Amino acid sequence: MLTASQILDLVKGGEGYNVDFKRSVPSKVKEISDEVVGFANASGGYVLIGVDNDNQIIGAEIDNNKRSAIQDTIGEISPAIRCDMYSVEVEGKKVWVIDVPSGKDKPYITGGLIYVREGANCQKLRTAEEIRAFFAECSKIFYDAIPCRWFYIDEDIERHNFKSFLEKAHLSEDLPIRQLFDNLELLTDDGRVKNAAALFFGKEPERKFPHAVVRCLRFKGLDKVHIIDDKTFGGPLYQQYLNTISWIESKLEVEYIIEGVGPRKEIWEIPLDAFKEALCNAICHRDLYEEGATIMVEVYDDRVEISNPGGLLPLVAENFGAKSMSRNPLIFGLFTRMHIVEKVGSGVPRMRRLMKEAGLPEPEFENKGFFTVRFMKRTKPQSATDGTLNGTLNGTLNGTLNDTERVVLDFIQSSPGITANLLIEKTNKSVRTIRRSVKSLIDKNFIEYRGSKKTGGYYIVPESQK
Repeated sequence: MLTASQILDLVKGGEGYNVDFKRSVPSKVKEISDEVVGFANASGGYVLIGVDNDNQIIGAEIDNNKRSAIQDTIGEISPAIRCDMYSVEVEGKKVWVIDVPSGKDKPYITGGLIYVREGANCQKLRTAEEIRAFFAECSKIFYDAIPCRWFYIDEDIERHNFKSFLEKAHLSEDLPIRQLFDNLELLTDDGRVKNAAALFFGKEPERKFPHAVVRCLRFKGLDKVHIIDDKTFGGPLYQQYLNTISWIESKLEVEYIIEGVGPRKEIWEIPLDAFKEALCNAICHRDLYEEGATIMVEVYDDRVEISNPGGLLPLVAENFGAKSMSRNPLIFGLFTRMHIVEKVGSGVPRMRRLMKEAGLPEPEFENKGFFTVRFMKRTKPQSATDGTLNGTLNGTLNGTLNDTERVVLDFIQSSPGITANLLIEKTNKSVRTIRRSVKSLIDKNFIEYRGSKKTGGYYIVPESQK
Protein backbone atom coordinates (compact mmCIF):
# COMPACT_ATOMS: atom_id res chain seq x y z
CA MET A 1 0.00 0.00 0.00
CA LEU A 2 1.40 3.38 -1.02
CA THR A 3 1.97 6.06 1.58
CA ALA A 4 1.20 9.76 1.10
CA SER A 5 4.93 10.42 0.76
CA GLN A 6 5.32 7.79 -1.96
CA ILE A 7 2.36 9.22 -3.87
CA LEU A 8 3.93 12.68 -3.74
CA ASP A 9 7.13 11.22 -5.17
CA LEU A 10 5.21 9.51 -7.99
CA VAL A 11 3.34 12.71 -8.80
CA LYS A 12 6.60 14.69 -8.93
CA GLY A 13 7.93 12.17 -11.44
CA GLY A 14 4.93 12.57 -13.74
CA GLU A 15 3.11 9.98 -15.82
CA GLY A 16 5.30 7.24 -17.23
CA TYR A 17 5.87 3.56 -17.75
CA ASN A 18 4.53 2.62 -14.32
CA VAL A 19 2.08 5.37 -13.36
CA ASP A 20 -1.03 6.93 -14.91
CA PHE A 21 -2.99 9.96 -13.67
CA LYS A 22 -6.72 10.60 -13.88
CA ARG A 23 -8.55 13.69 -12.60
CA SER A 24 -11.62 11.62 -11.75
CA VAL A 25 -13.31 8.38 -12.66
CA PRO A 26 -13.80 8.57 -16.46
CA SER A 27 -17.34 8.52 -17.84
CA LYS A 28 -16.36 5.37 -19.73
CA VAL A 29 -15.23 3.27 -16.80
CA LYS A 30 -13.74 0.71 -19.18
CA GLU A 31 -10.79 3.11 -19.60
CA ILE A 32 -9.73 1.96 -16.14
CA SER A 33 -9.57 -1.70 -17.16
CA ASP A 34 -7.63 -0.73 -20.32
CA GLU A 35 -4.96 0.90 -18.14
CA VAL A 36 -4.93 -2.05 -15.74
CA VAL A 37 -4.39 -4.52 -18.60
CA GLY A 38 -1.60 -2.33 -20.00
CA PHE A 39 0.23 -2.40 -16.67
CA ALA A 40 -0.44 -6.12 -16.07
CA ASN A 41 0.99 -6.99 -19.50
CA ALA A 42 4.12 -4.94 -18.71
CA SER A 43 5.82 -4.47 -15.33
CA GLY A 44 2.85 -3.40 -13.23
CA GLY A 45 2.05 0.11 -12.06
CA TYR A 46 -0.39 2.51 -10.41
CA VAL A 47 -3.48 4.33 -11.60
CA LEU A 48 -3.83 7.45 -9.46
CA ILE A 49 -7.29 9.04 -9.48
CA GLY A 50 -7.36 12.64 -8.26
CA VAL A 51 -4.22 13.87 -10.06
CA ASP A 52 -4.38 16.04 -13.20
CA ASN A 53 -2.11 16.11 -16.25
CA ASP A 54 -0.13 19.03 -14.82
CA ASN A 55 1.10 16.81 -11.96
CA GLN A 56 -1.20 18.54 -9.47
CA ILE A 57 -3.07 16.69 -6.74
CA ILE A 58 -6.69 17.85 -6.93
CA GLY A 59 -8.36 15.02 -5.02
CA ALA A 60 -11.34 12.88 -6.02
CA GLU A 61 -14.44 11.45 -4.43
CA ILE A 62 -15.55 7.97 -5.47
CA ASP A 63 -18.93 6.83 -4.16
CA ASN A 64 -19.94 3.19 -3.76
CA ASN A 65 -21.60 3.02 -7.21
CA LYS A 66 -18.48 4.23 -9.02
CA ARG A 67 -16.26 2.00 -6.94
CA SER A 68 -18.46 -0.97 -7.78
CA ALA A 69 -18.32 -0.06 -11.49
CA ILE A 70 -14.52 0.04 -11.37
CA GLN A 71 -14.37 -3.35 -9.66
CA ASP A 72 -16.81 -4.79 -12.21
CA THR A 73 -14.78 -3.60 -15.23
CA ILE A 74 -11.55 -4.95 -13.71
CA GLY A 75 -13.41 -8.18 -13.01
CA GLU A 76 -14.03 -8.57 -16.76
CA ILE A 77 -10.31 -8.87 -17.45
CA SER A 78 -9.25 -12.34 -18.62
CA PRO A 79 -7.47 -14.14 -17.09
CA ALA A 80 -8.47 -12.71 -13.75
CA ILE A 81 -6.01 -10.41 -12.02
CA ARG A 82 -6.19 -9.11 -8.48
CA CYS A 83 -5.69 -5.36 -8.00
CA ASP A 84 -5.85 -3.44 -4.74
CA MET A 85 -7.91 -0.24 -4.68
CA TYR A 86 -7.75 2.18 -1.76
CA SER A 87 -7.69 5.88 -0.92
CA VAL A 88 -4.86 7.87 0.68
CA GLU A 89 -5.06 11.34 2.23
CA VAL A 90 -2.39 13.48 0.55
CA GLU A 91 -2.00 17.10 1.61
CA GLY A 92 -5.61 17.21 2.74
CA LYS A 93 -6.96 15.71 -0.50
CA LYS A 94 -8.09 12.18 -1.23
CA VAL A 95 -6.19 10.26 -3.92
CA TRP A 96 -7.46 6.86 -5.01
CA VAL A 97 -4.90 4.22 -5.93
CA ILE A 98 -5.37 1.17 -8.16
CA ASP A 99 -2.29 -0.96 -7.52
CA VAL A 100 -1.66 -3.28 -10.50
CA PRO A 101 0.91 -6.09 -10.26
CA SER A 102 2.87 -7.38 -13.24
CA GLY A 103 0.74 -10.31 -14.35
CA LYS A 104 2.05 -13.87 -14.21
CA ASP A 105 -0.37 -15.16 -16.88
CA LYS A 106 0.28 -12.76 -19.77
CA PRO A 107 -1.38 -11.79 -22.05
CA TYR A 108 -4.37 -10.18 -20.30
CA ILE A 109 -7.42 -9.18 -22.32
CA THR A 110 -10.26 -6.72 -21.73
CA GLY A 111 -13.22 -6.41 -24.09
CA GLY A 112 -11.50 -8.63 -26.62
CA LEU A 113 -8.46 -6.30 -26.79
CA ILE A 114 -4.95 -6.42 -25.38
CA TYR A 115 -2.99 -3.42 -24.14
CA VAL A 116 0.70 -3.13 -23.25
CA ARG A 117 2.29 -0.15 -21.52
CA GLU A 118 4.66 1.74 -23.84
CA GLY A 119 6.25 4.80 -22.25
CA ALA A 120 3.41 6.89 -20.83
CA ASN A 121 0.80 5.30 -23.11
CA CYS A 122 -1.07 2.02 -23.46
CA GLN A 123 -0.63 0.44 -26.89
CA LYS A 124 -3.63 -1.54 -28.14
CA LEU A 125 -3.16 -4.98 -29.70
CA ARG A 126 -5.85 -6.95 -31.47
CA THR A 127 -5.38 -10.67 -30.78
CA ALA A 128 -3.79 -12.97 -28.25
CA GLU A 129 -1.69 -14.45 -31.08
CA GLU A 130 -0.10 -11.07 -31.78
CA ILE A 131 0.96 -10.47 -28.22
CA ARG A 132 2.17 -14.04 -27.75
CA ALA A 133 4.32 -13.57 -30.85
CA PHE A 134 5.63 -10.32 -29.40
CA PHE A 135 6.61 -11.84 -26.05
CA ALA A 136 8.08 -14.89 -27.78
CA GLU A 137 10.21 -12.60 -29.95
CA CYS A 138 11.50 -10.83 -26.86
CA SER A 139 12.12 -14.15 -25.10
CA LYS A 140 9.63 -12.85 -22.49
CA ILE A 141 12.48 -10.90 -20.90
CA PHE A 142 13.25 -7.37 -22.04
CA TYR A 143 16.99 -6.79 -22.20
CA ASP A 144 16.65 -3.38 -20.57
CA ALA A 145 14.80 -4.92 -17.60
CA ILE A 146 17.55 -7.44 -16.71
CA PRO A 147 19.30 -6.69 -13.38
CA CYS A 148 22.68 -5.00 -13.89
CA ARG A 149 24.98 -6.49 -11.27
CA TRP A 150 27.93 -4.13 -11.77
CA PHE A 151 26.13 -0.77 -11.64
CA TYR A 152 26.20 1.24 -8.40
CA ILE A 153 24.21 4.48 -8.43
CA ASP A 154 26.58 6.61 -6.36
CA GLU A 155 29.68 5.51 -8.29
CA ASP A 156 28.56 4.86 -11.85
CA ILE A 157 25.95 7.51 -12.70
CA GLU A 158 27.05 10.23 -15.13
CA ARG A 159 25.88 13.38 -13.33
CA HIS A 160 25.83 15.83 -16.24
CA ASN A 161 23.75 13.47 -18.35
CA PHE A 162 21.41 12.76 -15.42
CA LYS A 163 20.88 16.50 -14.89
CA SER A 164 20.02 16.89 -18.59
CA PHE A 165 17.41 14.16 -18.20
CA LEU A 166 15.80 15.90 -15.22
CA GLU A 167 15.66 19.20 -17.10
CA LYS A 168 14.20 17.72 -20.29
CA ALA A 169 11.71 15.58 -18.35
CA HIS A 170 10.71 18.52 -16.09
CA LEU A 171 11.51 16.53 -12.97
CA SER A 172 12.62 17.91 -9.63
CA GLU A 173 16.27 17.60 -8.60
CA ASP A 174 15.12 17.32 -4.98
CA LEU A 175 13.93 13.72 -5.41
CA PRO A 176 16.60 11.19 -4.31
CA ILE A 177 18.05 9.31 -7.28
CA ARG A 178 17.19 5.88 -5.91
CA GLN A 179 13.59 6.97 -5.30
CA LEU A 180 13.38 8.36 -8.84
CA PHE A 181 14.80 5.13 -10.27
CA ASP A 182 12.22 3.19 -8.29
CA ASN A 183 9.42 5.42 -9.62
CA LEU A 184 10.68 4.88 -13.17
CA GLU A 185 10.71 1.07 -12.71
CA LEU A 186 14.49 1.05 -13.07
CA LEU A 187 14.99 -1.07 -9.94
CA THR A 188 14.17 -4.73 -9.41
CA ASP A 189 12.10 -5.89 -6.45
CA ASP A 190 15.29 -6.50 -4.47
CA GLY A 191 16.67 -3.01 -5.24
CA ARG A 192 19.10 -3.83 -8.06
CA VAL A 193 19.48 -1.41 -10.93
CA LYS A 194 18.23 -2.62 -14.32
CA ASN A 195 20.18 -2.49 -17.58
CA ALA A 196 18.09 0.45 -18.79
CA ALA A 197 19.46 2.66 -16.00
CA ALA A 198 23.06 1.64 -16.70
CA LEU A 199 22.67 2.28 -20.44
CA PHE A 200 20.83 5.57 -20.07
CA PHE A 201 22.59 7.11 -17.07
CA GLY A 202 25.89 5.26 -16.61
CA LYS A 203 29.46 6.42 -17.17
CA GLU A 204 30.87 4.71 -20.26
CA PRO A 205 28.28 1.91 -20.40
CA GLU A 206 30.06 0.58 -23.51
CA ARG A 207 32.68 -0.90 -21.17
CA LYS A 208 30.12 -3.55 -20.21
CA PHE A 209 27.85 -3.23 -23.26
CA PRO A 210 30.39 -2.88 -26.11
CA HIS A 211 27.67 -3.38 -28.74
CA ALA A 212 25.43 -0.60 -27.39
CA VAL A 213 27.07 2.17 -29.42
CA VAL A 214 26.43 4.09 -32.63
CA ARG A 215 29.00 3.80 -35.41
CA CYS A 216 29.01 6.63 -37.98
CA LEU A 217 30.69 6.31 -41.39
CA ARG A 218 31.12 8.77 -44.24
CA PHE A 219 31.89 7.13 -47.59
CA LYS A 220 33.18 8.77 -50.72
CA GLY A 221 30.87 8.00 -53.61
CA LEU A 222 27.89 5.67 -53.66
CA ASP A 223 29.36 2.47 -52.21
CA LYS A 224 31.36 1.22 -49.21
CA VAL A 225 34.80 1.25 -50.86
CA HIS A 226 36.36 4.50 -49.63
CA ILE A 227 35.83 5.58 -46.00
CA ILE A 228 36.38 9.30 -45.35
CA ASP A 229 35.37 9.39 -41.69
CA ASP A 230 34.67 6.72 -39.08
CA LYS A 231 33.44 7.60 -35.59
CA THR A 232 31.94 5.43 -32.86
CA PHE A 233 29.89 7.11 -30.14
CA GLY A 234 29.46 5.44 -26.77
CA GLY A 235 28.42 6.91 -23.46
CA PRO A 236 24.88 7.31 -22.06
CA LEU A 237 22.20 6.79 -24.69
CA TYR A 238 21.04 10.41 -24.74
CA GLN A 239 24.64 11.53 -25.34
CA GLN A 240 24.92 9.00 -28.16
CA TYR A 241 21.83 10.58 -29.67
CA LEU A 242 23.21 14.14 -29.37
CA ASN A 243 26.70 13.24 -30.59
CA THR A 244 25.34 11.43 -33.63
CA ILE A 245 23.16 14.42 -34.53
CA SER A 246 26.20 16.72 -34.26
CA TRP A 247 28.18 14.36 -36.49
CA ILE A 248 25.47 14.15 -39.17
CA GLU A 249 25.10 17.94 -39.17
CA SER A 250 28.82 18.21 -39.96
CA LYS A 251 28.40 15.84 -42.94
CA LEU A 252 25.33 17.31 -44.62
CA GLU A 253 25.05 20.35 -46.84
CA VAL A 254 22.84 23.16 -45.58
CA GLU A 255 21.62 26.27 -47.35
CA TYR A 256 20.54 29.40 -45.51
CA ILE A 257 17.79 31.63 -46.81
CA ILE A 258 17.32 35.05 -45.22
CA GLU A 259 13.95 36.66 -45.85
CA GLY A 260 13.29 40.07 -44.31
CA VAL A 261 14.07 40.57 -40.64
CA GLY A 262 12.96 37.14 -39.44
CA PRO A 263 15.23 34.20 -38.54
CA ARG A 264 17.15 32.55 -41.34
CA LYS A 265 15.66 29.43 -42.90
CA GLU A 266 17.73 26.26 -43.09
CA ILE A 267 17.40 23.91 -46.06
CA TRP A 268 19.24 20.64 -45.37
CA GLU A 269 20.00 17.85 -47.82
CA ILE A 270 17.65 15.74 -45.71
CA PRO A 271 15.34 17.16 -43.00
CA LEU A 272 17.15 16.89 -39.67
CA ASP A 273 13.93 16.06 -37.83
CA ALA A 274 13.43 13.00 -40.03
CA PHE A 275 16.96 11.84 -39.21
CA LYS A 276 16.39 12.46 -35.48
CA GLU A 277 13.20 10.39 -35.58
CA ALA A 278 14.94 7.47 -37.28
CA LEU A 279 17.93 7.65 -34.93
CA CYS A 280 15.80 7.68 -31.79
CA ASN A 281 13.78 4.74 -33.10
CA ALA A 282 17.01 2.83 -33.76
CA ILE A 283 18.30 3.43 -30.21
CA CYS A 284 14.96 2.49 -28.60
CA HIS A 285 14.17 -0.55 -30.73
CA ARG A 286 17.54 -2.20 -31.41
CA ASP A 287 17.94 -5.83 -30.41
CA LEU A 288 20.42 -5.64 -27.53
CA TYR A 289 20.53 -9.42 -27.32
CA GLU A 290 22.42 -9.34 -30.63
CA GLU A 291 25.86 -8.60 -29.22
CA GLY A 292 27.70 -8.81 -32.53
CA ALA A 293 26.12 -5.77 -34.16
CA THR A 294 25.74 -2.05 -33.52
CA ILE A 295 23.63 0.80 -34.85
CA MET A 296 25.14 2.06 -38.12
CA VAL A 297 24.77 5.54 -39.62
CA GLU A 298 26.19 5.58 -43.14
CA VAL A 299 26.49 8.73 -45.25
CA TYR A 300 27.04 8.44 -49.01
CA ASP A 301 27.12 11.12 -51.67
CA ASP A 302 23.47 10.53 -52.54
CA ARG A 303 21.87 9.13 -49.35
CA VAL A 304 21.96 8.49 -45.60
CA GLU A 305 21.17 5.07 -44.12
CA ILE A 306 20.43 4.21 -40.48
CA SER A 307 20.42 0.51 -39.52
CA ASN A 308 19.79 -1.14 -36.19
CA PRO A 309 20.15 -4.81 -35.20
CA GLY A 310 16.93 -6.80 -35.20
CA GLY A 311 14.22 -6.76 -37.82
CA LEU A 312 10.68 -5.63 -37.09
CA LEU A 313 8.72 -7.62 -34.53
CA PRO A 314 5.96 -9.69 -36.21
CA LEU A 315 3.19 -7.47 -34.86
CA VAL A 316 4.88 -4.30 -36.11
CA ALA A 317 5.69 -5.82 -39.52
CA GLU A 318 2.02 -6.66 -40.04
CA ASN A 319 0.96 -3.12 -39.13
CA PHE A 320 3.97 -1.16 -40.37
CA GLY A 321 3.59 2.58 -39.94
CA ALA A 322 0.58 2.19 -37.65
CA LYS A 323 1.90 0.26 -34.63
CA SER A 324 5.08 0.56 -32.59
CA MET A 325 6.38 -1.97 -30.10
CA SER A 326 9.74 -1.51 -28.44
CA ARG A 327 12.18 -4.26 -27.56
CA ASN A 328 13.33 -1.91 -24.79
CA PRO A 329 10.22 -0.34 -23.23
CA LEU A 330 12.08 1.18 -20.27
CA ILE A 331 14.54 2.98 -22.56
CA PHE A 332 11.67 4.02 -24.80
CA GLY A 333 9.88 5.42 -21.75
CA LEU A 334 12.91 7.51 -20.74
CA PHE A 335 13.17 9.06 -24.20
CA THR A 336 9.42 9.70 -24.09
CA ARG A 337 9.76 11.56 -20.80
CA MET A 338 12.39 13.79 -22.40
CA HIS A 339 9.87 14.57 -25.18
CA ILE A 340 12.24 13.22 -27.82
CA VAL A 341 9.75 10.53 -28.82
CA GLU A 342 6.57 12.42 -29.69
CA LYS A 343 3.92 9.70 -29.90
CA VAL A 344 3.81 5.92 -30.06
CA GLY A 345 3.45 4.73 -33.66
CA SER A 346 3.92 8.21 -35.16
CA GLY A 347 7.56 7.87 -36.25
CA VAL A 348 7.13 6.37 -39.74
CA PRO A 349 4.27 8.68 -40.81
CA ARG A 350 6.21 11.68 -39.49
CA MET A 351 9.37 10.75 -41.44
CA ARG A 352 7.31 10.32 -44.58
CA ARG A 353 5.59 13.67 -44.07
CA LEU A 354 8.85 15.53 -43.40
CA MET A 355 10.50 14.16 -46.54
CA LYS A 356 7.44 14.96 -48.65
CA GLU A 357 7.27 18.52 -47.30
CA ALA A 358 10.94 18.95 -48.21
CA GLY A 359 10.23 17.86 -51.79
CA LEU A 360 12.25 14.65 -51.37
CA PRO A 361 11.38 10.98 -51.99
CA GLU A 362 9.77 9.20 -49.08
CA PRO A 363 12.20 7.20 -46.92
CA GLU A 364 12.81 3.60 -47.93
CA PHE A 365 12.60 0.82 -45.35
CA GLU A 366 14.24 -2.61 -45.33
CA ASN A 367 13.61 -5.41 -42.85
CA LYS A 368 16.27 -8.08 -43.38
CA GLY A 369 17.85 -9.00 -40.05
CA PHE A 370 18.68 -5.33 -39.61
CA PHE A 371 15.99 -2.67 -39.89
CA THR A 372 17.23 0.04 -42.24
CA VAL A 373 15.86 3.50 -43.03
CA ARG A 374 17.22 5.14 -46.20
CA PHE A 375 16.94 8.88 -46.89
CA MET A 376 17.83 10.19 -50.35
CA LYS A 377 19.65 13.53 -50.32
CA ARG A 378 18.62 16.69 -52.07
CA THR A 379 20.33 16.86 -55.46
CA LYS A 380 22.30 20.06 -56.04
CA PRO A 381 25.74 21.19 -57.22
CA GLN A 382 28.65 20.62 -54.87
CA SER A 383 29.83 23.63 -52.90
CA ALA A 384 33.45 24.74 -52.76
CA THR A 385 33.94 23.06 -49.39
CA ASP A 386 35.18 19.60 -48.51
CA GLY A 387 31.68 18.16 -48.03
CA THR A 388 31.21 18.92 -44.35
CA LEU A 389 29.69 22.40 -44.03
CA ASN A 390 28.76 24.51 -47.04
CA GLY A 391 30.37 27.74 -48.13
CA THR A 392 27.63 29.91 -46.67
CA LEU A 393 28.05 28.47 -43.18
CA ASN A 394 31.84 28.61 -43.33
CA GLY A 395 31.65 32.22 -44.44
CA THR A 396 29.32 33.04 -41.56
CA LEU A 397 31.63 31.46 -38.99
CA ASN A 398 34.91 32.63 -40.43
CA GLY A 399 33.78 36.22 -40.43
CA THR A 400 33.53 36.21 -36.62
CA LEU A 401 36.52 34.04 -35.65
CA ASN A 402 40.27 34.52 -35.49
CA ASP A 403 42.70 32.10 -37.17
CA THR A 404 43.22 29.87 -34.12
CA GLU A 405 39.50 29.67 -33.41
CA ARG A 406 38.84 28.61 -37.01
CA VAL A 407 41.48 25.88 -36.75
CA VAL A 408 40.03 24.62 -33.44
CA LEU A 409 36.51 24.66 -34.89
CA ASP A 410 37.65 22.67 -37.94
CA PHE A 411 39.11 19.95 -35.70
CA ILE A 412 35.93 19.78 -33.61
CA GLN A 413 33.79 19.56 -36.78
CA SER A 414 35.83 16.66 -38.12
CA SER A 415 36.30 14.91 -34.75
CA PRO A 416 33.24 15.43 -32.49
CA GLY A 417 34.13 14.73 -28.87
CA ILE A 418 37.78 15.75 -29.23
CA THR A 419 39.51 16.62 -25.94
CA ALA A 420 41.49 19.75 -25.07
CA ASN A 421 44.74 17.73 -24.84
CA LEU A 422 44.21 16.35 -28.32
CA LEU A 423 43.45 19.85 -29.66
CA ILE A 424 46.74 21.06 -28.19
CA GLU A 425 48.59 18.15 -29.79
CA LYS A 426 47.00 18.52 -33.24
CA THR A 427 47.19 22.33 -33.47
CA ASN A 428 50.66 22.58 -31.92
CA LYS A 429 49.39 25.56 -29.91
CA SER A 430 50.05 26.37 -26.27
CA VAL A 431 47.72 25.30 -23.47
CA ARG A 432 46.82 28.94 -22.78
CA THR A 433 46.03 29.65 -26.46
CA ILE A 434 43.78 26.60 -26.80
CA ARG A 435 41.97 27.35 -23.55
CA ARG A 436 41.36 30.93 -24.66
CA SER A 437 40.09 29.85 -28.09
CA VAL A 438 37.83 27.15 -26.66
CA LYS A 439 36.35 29.59 -24.13
CA SER A 440 35.70 32.12 -26.90
CA LEU A 441 33.95 29.52 -29.06
CA ILE A 442 31.79 28.42 -26.12
CA ASP A 443 30.90 32.04 -25.33
CA LYS A 444 29.90 32.56 -28.97
CA ASN A 445 27.74 29.41 -28.78
CA PHE A 446 29.65 27.61 -31.56
CA ILE A 447 30.77 24.69 -29.41
CA GLU A 448 29.88 23.01 -26.12
CA TYR A 449 31.44 20.51 -23.72
CA ARG A 450 29.59 17.23 -23.11
CA GLY A 451 30.25 14.39 -20.70
CA SER A 452 32.30 14.02 -17.55
CA LYS A 453 35.54 15.87 -16.86
CA LYS A 454 37.57 12.71 -17.49
CA THR A 455 35.86 11.29 -20.57
CA GLY A 456 33.98 14.21 -22.15
CA GLY A 457 34.89 16.39 -25.13
CA TYR A 458 33.90 19.29 -27.36
CA TYR A 459 31.08 19.28 -29.93
CA ILE A 460 29.55 21.70 -32.41
CA VAL A 461 26.34 23.23 -31.06
CA PRO A 462 23.50 22.09 -33.38
CA GLU A 463 21.91 24.93 -35.34
CA SER A 464 18.54 24.02 -33.80
CA GLN A 465 19.93 24.93 -30.33
CA LYS A 466 21.49 28.29 -31.28
